[in-house]
Amino acid sequence: MTAAVPLRVAAAVPLCGDGTANEDKAGSNVAVRAIRGAVQIDADERDQVLEATAELVSEVMRRNALETDDVISVLFTATPDLKSEFPALAARKLGFTDVPLMCATEIAVPHALPRVVRLMAHVETDRPRSDLQHVYLRGAQALRLDIAQ
Repeated sequence: MTAAVPLRVAAAVPLCGDGTANEDKAGSNVAVRAIRGAVQIDADERDQVLEATAELVSEVMRRNALETDDVISVLFTATPDLKSEFPALAARKLGFTDVPLMCATEIAVPHALPRVVRLMAHVETDRPRSDLQHVYLRGAQALRLDIAQ
């Protein structure tokens, strides 16, 4: 049997032996967690995409008491009917200048909710998974009726 090679995340900080947490600058354990969110946009207009995405990112950060230094990366997706702007630009304008951001298109499911920007943010936090707040705004609340908003 070969020895396991430790995984590395966020500036090559090694994970703990169980693969779930690393140490922050103060030496306390933090976990890498994923936070989800979505927002429905009224129309495919550049200003609306940027404003709604900024609102979503800001709410995720506020509800989870995060700073940009806590964010490892953010993946944005947009339904195929949104083409006027990259949602990641809204995060850049909020100060996510050194956070890796990526945009992709959702698959075109016929009965999917239209005009939706989704995000999945990977963050470092000492909070347990059960304390994280996933954020669904405007019409996107219908995507996760199981989560109280």
